[in-house]
Amino acid sequence: MDQLAFIFVYLEEQPLLWLFVTLSAYLLVEQIYHLGRNFALLNPVLVSAVLIAVILWLSRTSYADYFAGAQFIHVMLGSAIIALAVPVARYQGALWGARYAVLAALCCGALVAALSAVFLAKAFGLSDALVASLAPKSVTAPIAMGIAEQIGGITSIAAVLAVVTGITGAVIVTPLFSRLGFTDWRARGFAVGVTCHGIGTANAFQVHAIAGTFATIGMALNGVFSSVVLPALLIVLL
Repeated sequence: MDQLAFIFVYLEEQPLLWLFVTLSAYLLVEQIYHLGRNFALLNPVLVSAVLIAVILWLSRTSYADYFAGAQFIHVMLGSAIIALAVPVARYQGALWGARYAVLAALCCGALVAALSAVFLAKAFGLSDALVASLAPKSVTAPIAMGIAEQIGGITSIAAVLAVVTGITGAVIVTPLFSRLGFTDWRARGFAVGVTCHGIGTANAFQVHAIAGTFATIGMALNGVFSSVVLPALLIVLL
């Protein structure tokens, strides 16, 4: 109830111009994306982010002023993360039936995504703080920030890297999977969710409903798995 009251107080007191601009930009770009037959480089998150950046530059608006007007979206991130439990509960029967395959895919996907970033970063001589910020790049941004903070990373960099990973995955995975001949929407979706989190999941829903559902499941499970395993693993490696 306290959080709900805070939301209503925020909406009453804060200027909503930038919230309106953010939502309008995304909806506009999403329509363009559909008109462009889901062309990968027209990914709504990527293009709308660029569009908003251009608007901020032209209007000489600082990021602090923009965030003050659009932070309602940020406030709702926590609720969005909790909502990830819904598809997991809804498809628990299917998950249990494929539990060994799901567990293997989850462990392989999460560990390869994290450890490849860690080893490459260390090979290039990056600082431990940057390595710790890179490790959770395939986890949805709020969880990635929490993991990075726990292991000595830089939360702002972790958030940016998570977004970049999601956008890159959303642009690449659909044409890549189609070219490779992967036709199982469950496998495609789960792989996207584990490696490309929320942005990839949104793209998966635009491709196929089943892919989107299993992407959501993969993202949720990877969030839980990585938040438990990565801190312990990276303490040993760093």
